[in-house]
Amino acid sequence: MFDTLSDRLSATFKSLRGKGRLSEQDIDAAAREIRIALLEADVALPVVRSFIANVKERARGEEVSKALNPGQQVLKIVNDELVSILGGETRRLRFAKTAPTVIMLAGLQGAGKTTLAGKLGLWLKGQGHTPLLVACDLQRPNAVNQLSVVAERAGVAVYAPSPGNGVGNPVQVAKDSIEYARTKQYDVVIVDTAGRLGIDQELMQQAADIRDAVSPDEILFVVDAMIGQDAVNTAEAFRDGVGFDGVVLSKLDGDARGGAALSIAHVTGKQIIFASNGEKLDEFDAFHPDRMAGRILDMGDMLTLIEQAEKTFSQAEAEKMAAKLQKGPKEFTLDDFLSQMEQVRKMGSISKLLGMLPGMGQIKDQINNIDERDVDRTAAIIKSMTPAERQDPHLINGSRRARIAKGSGTEVSAVKSLVERFFEARKMMSRMAQGGGMPGMPGIPGMGGGPGRQKKQIKQAKGKRKSGNPMKRKEEEAAAAARREAGPEAIEPAAGGSPFGLPAGGAQPGQSANEFDLPDEFKKFMK
Repeated sequence: MFDTLSDRLSATFKSLRGKGRLSEQDIDAAAREIRIALLEADVALPVVRSFIANVKERARGEEVSKALNPGQQVLKIVNDELVSILGGETRRLRFAKTAPTVIMLAGLQGAGKTTLAGKLGLWLKGQGHTPLLVACDLQRPNAVNQLSVVAERAGVAVYAPSPGNGVGNPVQVAKDSIEYARTKQYDVVIVDTAGRLGIDQELMQQAADIRDAVSPDEILFVVDAMIGQDAVNTAEAFRDGVGFDGVVLSKLDGDARGGAALSIAHVTGKQIIFASNGEKLDEFDAFHPDRMAGRILDMGDMLTLIEQAEKTFSQAEAEKMAAKLQKGPKEFTLDDFLSQMEQVRKMGSISKLLGMLPGMGQIKDQINNIDERDVDRTAAIIKSMTPAERQDPHLINGSRRARIAKGSGTEVSAVKSLVERFFEARKMMSRMAQGGGMPGMPGIPGMGGGPGRQKKQIKQAKGKRKSGNPMKRKEEEAAAAARREAGPEAIEPAAGGSPFGLPAGGAQPGQSANEFDLPDEFKKFMK
């Protein structure tokens, strides 16, 4: 949703990198580019004016002029201001001191309230609560049935005494649900209310009556992140007519500009509490302003990625796998590889996971083109192997590859490629687990690997070089011929002699040790 905004801001900061100091013109030019980027992203004009004024004021201050890297300091300022626009600190749900906690959902028709009720119910269930969904949208056709289906998929209870489709009193249903929750020991009640295509008096009055009947602890305004500037107008109308305590953004996975959603917290003074970024019930989580600012500025969202990994991966399984890899590469089998791959798949879309890494905005086209079905094809290939082949892939020969390819509906080349990549990955993972570092990379001190672990190469001695001077080379060849004619004793060292063919003490034949003199060509080095 924020790709266009991210691209424009990244280009702006790229122009500031490498500058020793920022002039007034640099700051004005950067502020102009940021203003255009925000307006193109459909951020409300009052918000843009306030944002740019704060950025320019801080950019001209001492924190930038005295900074070692002014460009990075301006990036930090923009990040801080984005976090401020998005609401500052993370806002948590308020729970009642005495159960049940009542949460009322309000918003226009089509904003995604009913689906979001199921997502919120599943999220609360994961937090250890026992939620109850209440069907108070009795106007929209099949709204009650939809909520029942969503509740069943989420594995939470639903209270729907009225059939809906224009039949029933929503205010009475909401009132009765509180007593029902107390009787059945539900600690959170989520009230799904009716919406309209636009703001009207009947909608506001019904929402206000339900609010007065159940006295909710939290009123959450559900807004479609793709509806543009009208999202701000609707939020202001609900704030003045019914009142709400927090905002929930739905459809953040869309491709609309979405800047209006960023404006709601600043315009209404109410923080964003939750965000929904997909159609699945588990694609929903608490909204963190600092993490969203990091995503917009292409600085990644490692904390969310780590949290998703902690939810998916078992600590015991991770320790077991690490112990296997430390024993040696052969301990890690294709069964283990399949298990790891399936756990990664549970974390969600591969494209979304890669998008949380810093700097991935530069290759977002490649990330968006990732075929998620490749994981399924790999799993099909491994599951088409026999247990013995998974334990020892070296058994897979040509005929076995053909059988596996036929069983998995893939090509023989795909099977061969998978096995080869598995061997390479296994070597790398085992080496890292044993502290050897990455192949082809220098070792990290204290982690092993690198040049210190490699065998020292013995430098071979070079052969005797011939002189480049023709006259001198002729003399050397004549002397060598004379030595050959004199026999091997002139070349090989005599018993008890020196390694250079000289008698002990270094004297020539017929010459005493005291009369020994250096050759003329060595005398010049002794001067």
